[in-house]
Amino acid sequence: MFITSGRIRRDREDGGGEAMAQTMRAIGGRVIALLSLMMLSMLGVGLSRAAEMPGSAPRPLQVPTCDAGNPSSCFAKMGALTVLHLRRDFYVIIGDGENIGVQVGQDGAVVVNAGTKAGAASLLGIVKPLSPQGIRLVIDTNADAETVGGNAALAAPRAAQGGTGIAPAFFGRAPAADIVANQNVLQRMSQATGVTAYPFAALPNDPFPMELNPYSVFVNGEPIIIFDQPAASSDADSFVLFRHTDVVMAGDVMDMTRFPVIDLAHGGSIDGEIAALTKLQQLTIDPPSPYYDEGTRAIPAHGRVCDEDDVDDYRDMVVIIRDTVAYMMKQHLSLAQIEAQHPAGAYEPLYGATTGPWTTNMFIEAIYKSLRAEKKLQ
Repeated sequence: MFITSGRIRRDREDGGGEAMAQTMRAIGGRVIALLSLMMLSMLGVGLSRAAEMPGSAPRPLQVPTCDAGNPSSCFAKMGALTVLHLRRDFYVIIGDGENIGVQVGQDGAVVVNAGTKAGAASLLGIVKPLSPQGIRLVIDTNADAETVGGNAALAAPRAAQGGTGIAPAFFGRAPAADIVANQNVLQRMSQATGVTAYPFAALPNDPFPMELNPYSVFVNGEPIIIFDQPAASSDADSFVLFRHTDVVMAGDVMDMTRFPVIDLAHGGSIDGEIAALTKLQQLTIDPPSPYYDEGTRAIPAHGRVCDEDDVDDYRDMVVIIRDTVAYMMKQHLSLAQIEAQHPAGAYEPLYGATTGPWTTNMFIEAIYKSLRAEKKLQ
């Protein structure tokens, strides 16, 4: 190309410009055609694979879709389990150990409490249609077998969970769910022996120490905050707060079917339990009017979904019984004499039991021994 005084000569400009334009149009047309061919090819391959692979078609949602005008539509019975559609992207699964929370979204499911080992297959059968992407995160609120028993199955590589849209293997390893818990859960599980021992795959691979309390993660566009509650029901309790959904999983600290378990052998204490319930009060907020079906929902270990008033009442009950036992101890009554006075009598119709793994007298004994231990430390 010949240049004179910074301008292309007219005789070359017209011919050269037109040729270049034609060339660019030809190249552009070929690029568009090539891209279209690639897209059609990919679509064809995808459709053919979908037709060939059984189960690859989108699964019909068999869990409840809640209608505010029809509360019964929020529940569905699926085998031995009951599913509650609590909030738009949040479900509660009832019947496999402790209450289980499931948050779903584009990153995969977040499951709080993994249920029992025996019930893991049934639980996965419910989570699959909720989250085709599989399970992204498992969070344990304590170290009980009915909470962590399903860890290994739920945290398996997501392809094994039956999820679709799974990310490719990372360093040759299929992506699996992380298991988050406070470090005492890991310690308790790793110390189990014999028939109670857990496989390595069931152990939390993302434990957090007390120094990182509260511990937070960000999944499905929502902050999830885990609050360690030392010396409550045990030394391994945590709350899990879904900040946008406004749901908090309370674990063993709150149980609507019985008095709270105080596991003295594993670091539990009555005053730590009350401190944890006070923290739960701070995390729950009721709406300004009873006509709003909003406000924080607290999910106890067992029993119905709770609101702030329920948390207040449960904490007040525990405080009243603790103070009653403390008063009787100051009168130099023995444990047997205190139990004979039924200091929890007003609440026994709701939470009491005379048989089973946690009776009223066991609760009173735990309070008595916890207060004696704290007095010795003073």
